[in-house]
Amino acid sequence: MELTVNLPDELASKAQAAGLLNSEAIEKLLREQLRKQAGQELRAMMDKLSADGAPPMTEDEVQAEIEAYRAERRAKRGTAS
Repeated sequence: MELTVNLPDELASKAQAAGLLNSEAIEKLLREQLRKQAGQELRAMMDKLSADGAPPMTEDEVQAEIEAYRAERRAKRGTAS
């Protein structure tokens, strides 16, 4: 996919100087943000479950949820990795 982004000149200059305006760096930033959002969504879901009075999830249940989420993301990307 090719992406065009409009940035303020100052931000673009700083990002360029920091080596952040290349495909690899942008991919890394996006992947990190997606992981962060997934963690936030999981915490929000766990908070909601706690507020609903449901018993806390076991480590195995948490791991199963993580694996299911990752599988869903892989399926949406159309990859099997």
